[in-house]
Amino acid sequence: MRFMMIHKADANTESMGPPPPELMAALGQLIGEFMAAGKLVSSEGLMPSAMGARVDVGGGKTIVRDGPFAEAKELIGGFAIIDVADKAEAVELARRWMQIHADVLGPGYRGSGEVRQLFERPGA
Repeated sequence: MRFMMIHKADANTESMGPPPPELMAALGQLIGEFMAAGKLVSSEGLMPSAMGARVDVGGGKTIVRDGPFAEAKELIGGFAIIDVADKAEAVELARRWMQIHADVLGPGYRGSGEVRQLFERPGA
C-alpha cells in the first residue's frame, strides 16, 4: 500500500527560509533508513508558496495566480511517498518523521502532518 506523508506549512514555516542544516541531517538519516528498508518511493521539500502559482477553474474560466497564497489556510511544505504494509505502519513512519522536526527545532516548534493513501490502479 502506498501512502503520502504530507508536512504542512504555515506563515511561520513559509518565512523561515531553508530548513536548518541540523534538521536536514536528521531527516536525511531517517530517509536513508526508509530507503534501506525499501519503504521510500519519493521525498521532497517544497519551496515557499511565493515561488509558486495557483490555477483555479470554475464558471468556465481558468485563473492563474502567482504566490504567495496569503489566503490559504493550509499549505504543503514537503512530502514523502512510502510503500508500507498498512495504514498503521504509514502513521508510525509519519509520527517519526514529524517527531524529528520537534526534536531538532525545539519545544517552540508547532507542526502538522497528514497521511493519505494513494489510489492504486487495478492490477498495478
